[in-house]
Amino acid sequence: MITTKEKQVAREIQQIIIITIGAVIAAIGLEQFLVPNDIMDGGVIGLSIIAGEITGMQMSIFIVLFNIPFLIFGYRRMGLKFTLHTLYGVIILSVFTSVFHHVEPFTDDLFLATIIGAVILGAGVGLVIRTGGALDGTEILAIFVSKKRPVSVGQIVMIMNLFIFILAALLVFSWETAMYSIITYYIAFKMIDIVAEGLEQYKSVTIISSKPDELANVLSKSLGRGITFIKGEGVYSNEPKKIIYTIVSRIELSIVREKAHQIDPNALIAIENVADVTGSNFETSSGH
Repeated sequence: MITTKEKQVAREIQQIIIITIGAVIAAIGLEQFLVPNDIMDGGVIGLSIIAGEITGMQMSIFIVLFNIPFLIFGYRRMGLKFTLHTLYGVIILSVFTSVFHHVEPFTDDLFLATIIGAVILGAGVGLVIRTGGALDGTEILAIFVSKKRPVSVGQIVMIMNLFIFILAALLVFSWETAMYSIITYYIAFKMIDIVAEGLEQYKSVTIISSKPDELANVLSKSLGRGITFIKGEGVYSNEPKKIIYTIVSRIELSIVREKAHQIDPNALIAIENVADVTGSNFETSSGH
């Protein structure tokens, strides 16, 4: 029988393997597509590319150096495990960008390099984030600042990267490649979301109906999972209400709408995106 400790060790080994794969994939995207064509990403990687161009040294050195302050800063806020995973991923990224630096790039076509490089880079970074680490310390800083100021993490990262792209255009690259870099950043950002959160998007559904028991019974049979009642009260009528709550996949959403319309055409249906869901009849996002 496998003990809890053995399961934890096996999970940790699995996470290390995935972080390694993600960092190697990101290194391929950088050194085989983006860097040879003077196209850059944002964050620490972007700053490392600029520093490498200015000093003539390999950017792999700066990837580690520039990330260290962010890791120290984020240690107390993100925890030891996240910090160690991130440090390991950064080191692997640095090693393999150095290795691939001496390999002939796949293409010198700017358009292909931008699109394919961004997809590969985003896939690699997304794998690392999905496993509980990061390859870019600027996001740690963005998380901290967002808690102190009324701006989102995404907005802070975007502002920092805009500054980095302008810096790159002024110091090392042309405005044309800086604009290609913005496209790269956008595609990589979207790819990170797809890999980190998965293609499947779950939806939380809240239904206010005059026939809650009948509708909940039908939905439970149709979806094959439990339905939750939330106790509510009408503001004007002061009458108690049973509010139906459940989580479904995009495909199952049409079933919910159809059944609700059949039983209570006047039912109020509110739908929200859910990035991840665990437990009940759902698989975890890391278990797909």
